[in-house]
Amino acid sequence: MKWMICAALLTNCWLGLASTFAGDDSPIGTWKTFDDKSGRPKSIVRITEQDGELSGKVLQVLESPEGPHPLCRSCEGERKDQPVEGMTILWGAKKDGASWSAGQILDPENGKIYRVTLTPLDGGQKLEVHGYIGISFVGRSQMWQREESSLK
Repeated sequence: MKWMICAALLTNCWLGLASTFAGDDSPIGTWKTFDDKSGRPKSIVRITEQDGELSGKVLQVLESPEGPHPLCRSCEGERKDQPVEGMTILWGAKKDGASWSAGQILDPENGKIYRVTLTPLDGGQKLEVHGYIGISFVGRSQMWQREESSLK
């Protein structure tokens, strides 16, 4: 009988810990992005969720070929020549198993919009951001790093 009580207590503790850590496997939070070529930190992006869809906004540009406070010169429409800081660059991604997909992401350097899949890795400390046109296995991936001060 005692072993059953101990097993039940251990199971409850394990389930409690598992649910605590499960929340870390979410893209919601603040992320540091990195330049594909140099590997240097490029920007800080905040991802939020509303009505089951993710959106991401650039909070700060850390490095840009245009210098501090770049404008989205290559963008079209309402984003044309607007500041990259404060710009929504990710929208519409929805939970799809362990990833979020069916959304879009803007590359402010070239003004192009891509389909996007977001996959949290390493217990939610890293985020694989895969942008593509057409078929998902053709495209480009970046690894973003969760910011220490990230609040979900």
